Amino acid sequence: MSNQEPKPNLSINEKITDLNRQVQWFYSDDFSLDFAEKNFKAAISLAKDIESDLNSLKNEIEILARDFTS
Repeated sequence: MSNQEPKPNLSINEKITDLNRQVQWFYSDDFSLDFAEKNFKAAISLAKDIESDLNSLKNEIEILARDFTS
């Protein structure tokens, strides 16, 4: 597994796909205890980024819904 930082400007779906790939590494034959902490931190960072994107999207939808129903 590459230990890259999340790429900028990825869609939420692309980030979720990347996170799933990162999580699968822990169950793969490529798993290495030497890299586990670094990969775990990268996965947590990506999960937080996804959560932030989803919260922003939720806020936008709520604003649009309010504007539409007014």
